[in-house]
Amino acid sequence: MKKTRILLLIVFLLLTAGMAAASDSLTIGVAPHTSARVILEMYQPLRIYLEKVLGRTVEIVTAPDFDTFARRGLAQEYDIAVTTGHQARLFQTESGYIPFLTYKADFKAVAVVALKGTIKVPADLKGKQVLGLSPTSLVTLWGQHWLKENKIDSASVKYVSASDSVSQLVIAGDAAAGFTSLANYQKLTPDVRGQLRILAESKSMAGRVYLLNKRNTYLQQKIDAALWSFAATPEAKKYFETNKLEGYRKLRNNELKEMDPYANEVKKFLRNSTK
Repeated sequence: MKKTRILLLIVFLLLTAGMAAASDSLTIGVAPHTSARVILEMYQPLRIYLEKVLGRTVEIVTAPDFDTFARRGLAQEYDIAVTTGHQARLFQTESGYIPFLTYKADFKAVAVVALKGTIKVPADLKGKQVLGLSPTSLVTLWGQHWLKENKIDSASVKYVSASDSVSQLVIAGDAAAGFTSLANYQKLTPDVRGQLRILAESKSMAGRVYLLNKRNTYLQQKIDAALWSFAATPEAKKYFETNKLEGYRKLRNNELKEMDPYANEVKKFLRNSTK
């Protein structure tokens, strides 16, 4: 009996230690707006700072595409999510995530074409192939709306995994146009950007939004304070400058609610794609 009690005690201690380790870690899910390697590099300063301030292990993760990211977020896999406004709205309404903040820089989607290509006006895209990031990417959803508004229903949309691939394929002539964010377009090297032209640009939309999983409500004030204090560090200022983000700002009233039409499209796509 004594040995049994000792074994049970050991098992109990191991389980509680595992639970404690899990509760002392935070997973930040970042939408795949670029390659996984670049995302991990971009968010390293934030990860290191949060670990120091919160005294917890912080892990940065992403997903192979926006569709998978949306499913994982809705399944509560992220303690903190960083994603564009339409998915942020979906996470908020469907899974109870709590919005924190967004970036000061305007978020816009653009349609790009080859500078020396044959596409001069939107009508030239009729019957051509255009590129997007995934069916649930905000820039792609905007692009598909733009095609319909310009009566270019005959254009076919092909999805690729990264925004830099969009630009390279358009330059190579493998697609007539591509949809990407203005920020990602501006981050292209001068040589690459010099071979492209913006054919159309969206109005400003809710860009990447930081959200907290509702299970971590008890940490809301600490994480909120940590994000704002991080923004004042030299590392954050370099990150904002490099990525043309200008800094953090609070969300405006109803800013996420304005994303409802796009959020509903994601919800519908995810529902239909699992049947």
